[in-house]
Amino acid sequence: MLRPEQLLHPQRVPVTPLNASTLLLLRDRAAGGWEVLMTRRSEKASFVPGAYVFPGGGIEAQDAQAHAQVAHRAEMPADGLTEAVAAVRETLEEMGVLLAVHADGRAATQADVDAIDRCAPLWPQLAGRGLQLDLRSVWQLAHWTADRNLPKRFAVPFFVAQMPEGQMPVADESEQFEPVWVNPQEALARYEAGQMPMIFPTLRTLERLSGFPTAQSVLDAVAQGPLWISAPRAGRMLGKEFRCMEHDGAYGELAMVCPDGQILHELAWQSECAVPLRKNLLRLTAPNANVMTGPGTNSYLVGDASTGYIAIDPGPADAAHVARLWEASGGDVRAIVCTHSHADHSPGAFLLQAHCVQQGQVKPLIYGLPSAPTARANSHFVPDVVLEDGQRLTLAPQAQVAPNMHGHTHTLCAVHTPGHAANHLCLLLQEDALLFSGDHILNGSTTIIDVPDGNMHDYLGSLDKLAHLCATEGVEFVLPAHGYVLGDAPGVIAKLKAHRLAREARVLAAMQQKPAGTTQDWVALAYADTPQALWKLAERSLIAHVERIRALGLQHVSD
Repeated sequence: MLRPEQLLHPQRVPVTPLNASTLLLLRDRAAGGWEVLMTRRSEKASFVPGAYVFPGGGIEAQDAQAHAQVAHRAEMPADGLTEAVAAVRETLEEMGVLLAVHADGRAATQADVDAIDRCAPLWPQLAGRGLQLDLRSVWQLAHWTADRNLPKRFAVPFFVAQMPEGQMPVADESEQFEPVWVNPQEALARYEAGQMPMIFPTLRTLERLSGFPTAQSVLDAVAQGPLWISAPRAGRMLGKEFRCMEHDGAYGELAMVCPDGQILHELAWQSECAVPLRKNLLRLTAPNANVMTGPGTNSYLVGDASTGYIAIDPGPADAAHVARLWEASGGDVRAIVCTHSHADHSPGAFLLQAHCVQQGQVKPLIYGLPSAPTARANSHFVPDVVLEDGQRLTLAPQAQVAPNMHGHTHTLCAVHTPGHAANHLCLLLQEDALLFSGDHILNGSTTIIDVPDGNMHDYLGSLDKLAHLCATEGVEFVLPAHGYVLGDAPGVIAKLKAHRLAREARVLAAMQQKPAGTTQDWVALAYADTPQALWKLAERSLIAHVERIRALGLQHVSD
């Protein structure tokens, strides 16, 4: 569990979200395509004034008390029914659109809408006209909980339904103005042109919906359940606010650095200075960005001024990078650890060691596992000290550095995880349950398993080992050698293993489809969903899958 005293910023308690509900009304266009109803909020509104939104509003006590006056699907849970009632009621009040039926099953008409006083209590009026709200074709699309940093927050399910035929939306001219039917792609273009201001959940909803060809295709998709549930987080990107959802690369890092949602963390990649992630953790990214390394190789410094630092993966042979690592440590590197021997991870270790000595520091030892005979020539690596599975390196406060300071210890435990490389190690910072994953787990891509030093069977076994570690040690965050910090460590590992096995199934299918095929033939089939420019790299992992498939004797099993 993360030590709260190691957080970079004093924490604030986020405001408790208010419950609200929203309805997206959809309709098909006569000329093809489809559109959604949006409206502009009052310029005097207390929340997102002047923004374009979908109709909706707060959930009220009457919404939970009106279930008997609602036609609905039997499987709708009580809370979900209340939320859907609120969305439909608010849509009537704001936009004059009524989803309701008469006792004989006839849909509500424009005449029914015109007879209702939208400012008076709704339920007696519906009863007087023999109407029930009709939620049988109202489905939940998503759920949003607003940013933790906002002074006013809402927790909002987004529902979708077809626009009732024969009705026309008319804004209340109090809360909402200018109803507009717009295709999601067109709405996004208008936003980019500065014509339709919108907030993040609205934009992301439109982006997701823009991929659907028809209104019915949206309804068919959500009938299986909500498409997403999200509580976005925000950081800084080149000085500007940058928001992201759970599936976005930076989400886990924001959750770790600013768990309370304060917008303080800079996310732009740069290689000139170290980025603080915790009081006892710095990251410096080497300037070796490319298709293999993403933004570059992450070097980490674990420790603080009272304990000195352990440097993890000093990176490629880049003298300027290792000099910056030394400077970021305050000239106090106590040990150097390499997760594995690849050329973008281990060569910098020896440069950093030499730099420390040149600066008059005691020579820090290099820890790791020596490269195996199967390693490529440019990955030859012999550490000063072999770091065995389960072995620990501990930093403790030094009395001469901080005589009156009760500092913290920082313990790294080695976890042997062969697969990407035979000598690959992950490292657990035990006091904070943080997992440094090297290249075993990456953010934004899957690691290449390059036979013979790489082994797919070992790789999958190592994932199982890490999953067990997460369960026993309470690991929530993974710090990869490439990309941002990952949150939900158990979920990340489970998804990664599922992805690998799904890819292996495609490789097996390709082998069975073309038994006499080459690896290039199989790549074209098994990686058809991958840009062709990456097939040469993908071929390495495919060979590892083929090796495992053959070892298990699966290629002879017919579909």
